[in-house]
Amino acid sequence: MAIIKNKEIKNLQKKDIEEKLKELRMELVKKNVTANKSGKIKTKEIKKAIARILTLLNKK
Repeated sequence: MAIIKNKEIKNLQKKDIEEKLKELRMELVKKNVTANKSGKIKTKEIKKAIARILTLLNKK
């Protein structure tokens, strides 16, 4: 779920984007709590997705 592309974000409404951002942040917190070695790659992907969403929100 963490991999989200710019095209997908642009097609969403602002309400949906904010909801997706909230979901990604919760997922990031859960990954940090478990702190598995295998989860580091997933954590990096989640952070990138959050950055993409925030960048797009700031442009609008």
